[in-house]
Amino acid sequence: MNRFPLFPPAARRLDLSRRRFVQGIALGGAAAALGFVPTASAKGRPMGTPAGTLPELSGNEFALEIGEQPVDFTGRQRLAHAVNGSVPGPLLRWREGTEVTLRVTNRLAVPTSIHWHGILVPASMDGVPGLSFPGIAPGETFTYRFPVRQSGTYWYHSHSRFQEQTGLYGAIVVAPADGERHPADREHVLLLSDWTDDDPEHVYATLKRHSDYYNYAEPTAPEFFRDAREHGLQHALATRRMWNRMRMSPSDLSDVSGATYTYLMNGTAPAGNWTGLFRPGERVRLRFINGSSMTFFDVRIPGLRMTVVAADGQDVEPVSVDEFRIGVAETYDVIVEPTDDRAYTVFAQAIDRTGYARGTLAPRPGMAAAVPSMDPRARLTMIDMMGAMAMGHGGHAGHAVPGMAMPDMPSGTRPAMAHHARTEYGPDVDMRVDMPRDNLDDPGVGLRDNGRRVLTYADLRTVGGPLDPRPPGREIELHLTGNMERYRWSFDGVPYAEATPIHFRAGERLRIVLVNDTMMNHPIHLHGMWSELENPDGTFQVRKHTINVQPAQRVSYAVTADAPGHWAYHCHMLYHMEAGMFREVVVS
Repeated sequence: MNRFPLFPPAARRLDLSRRRFVQGIALGGAAAALGFVPTASAKGRPMGTPAGTLPELSGNEFALEIGEQPVDFTGRQRLAHAVNGSVPGPLLRWREGTEVTLRVTNRLAVPTSIHWHGILVPASMDGVPGLSFPGIAPGETFTYRFPVRQSGTYWYHSHSRFQEQTGLYGAIVVAPADGERHPADREHVLLLSDWTDDDPEHVYATLKRHSDYYNYAEPTAPEFFRDAREHGLQHALATRRMWNRMRMSPSDLSDVSGATYTYLMNGTAPAGNWTGLFRPGERVRLRFINGSSMTFFDVRIPGLRMTVVAADGQDVEPVSVDEFRIGVAETYDVIVEPTDDRAYTVFAQAIDRTGYARGTLAPRPGMAAAVPSMDPRARLTMIDMMGAMAMGHGGHAGHAVPGMAMPDMPSGTRPAMAHHARTEYGPDVDMRVDMPRDNLDDPGVGLRDNGRRVLTYADLRTVGGPLDPRPPGREIELHLTGNMERYRWSFDGVPYAEATPIHFRAGERLRIVLVNDTMMNHPIHLHGMWSELENPDGTFQVRKHTINVQPAQRVSYAVTADAPGHWAYHCHMLYHMEAGMFREVVVS
């Protein structure tokens, strides 16, 4: 398949995408005006409760029931997988130092599961069918019971096929035993997600047949002629031939876009306008959770600076920003201090700029602020394809194309030679990066030099340093690999179905090195153990449960293998995981 045709039919498909996105907005507005809430969470909501208010459960004993529930986000009723009749599921509030018991009953006709994302639990309580337990059969109740050993913002979701995409997810907030390090006058949980009316099995099958089906931004004929005018016909032709030879497209930012997705904030479409209240002068903690299946969001609140105080539930040294990118499965806590008696828009635009989730912070219900226009959709550059080599480091000429827009390489970048496994040379791998960049101060494609102060991993420093002071005793290097045309994703070119487990020795301190040999971001999640990200010099930076690896980037992090058992290790892009970017880790 020609990934980058000279004259693709993108213009026709783009019109369809816009109509679908507008349809979702228009319906949300109509539903809100009539007093209805287009989500399953309306069931059981007290009269007058604002749209997007998450039902809450707190204490030590919980009864959760998973079943089908009608929902309507776009004007077409669909069946979702709900927890206690709610999409998203109830917000669970726990307290550090206690033990929780959660009895989960399956009312579906198929097996199900719940994984407690980022929560340190015994392997038998982790909720991954086939690894930690057999799953929850129809009609059965499984009892999860474990001590709560941490505090912060986390979430839960199904680990059974595509049930996470169809609504089976919810927020977790764990109160610290000794009080918050950064107290606030009030707080709001903001759970971001993506919803499709299509059967996820159909979405997945479509990606397997046509991986760019949902990409409505492939370069068009007018863009080709514009490039020819600005840079010459030969350059325009050479650029397109180069991308074709590399079997890539500069528009590959998201596999699934606003063509099928409606983006939600607390289960509310943009026109539903989730609203969180404040009094002017208050300190307000906002707990952001990216519970989407495939979408990275870029989050800002025009008119308000955000002070980031926690990442993935762990306190960090406060850093003030205008905007942050939140990868799939990540969480960030921020403090805002609105002083004016007016509304502020919470704006979370998708990385590919095909849609957004939106809510409002306001002193009173019913208020709204202007919704900003989405930023222009960016194109991937050679930095995103070839890392340090693209900038001519290490004596190499690089692979930049004359006339191609190339952002400056962020400071501190050093070339690092990659070591490719033999299994990377095969039909499941369509590119390899020989000199990945290892800097952490790049906000990523679409956020570079946008005039706003954007958070990067280089800004994050976990309070208290690493949990384990020992240096790593050994190193495991893995490459994130894929073939976009075939829609095959893997570690080291080997999909999960063909892979052997990765073994950690119980009690050891080891370093994991990840090299992204693809053009896409991959948020990598290791179950059961913390991932302590290192800076390019190899010293501790920030503790996380999910680490995003940017295109052509090399990252390293230390892990203490203190959790015996069988654990999942995977990309948290749901369709990437199902397509093979998954491994089993055995600690013994």
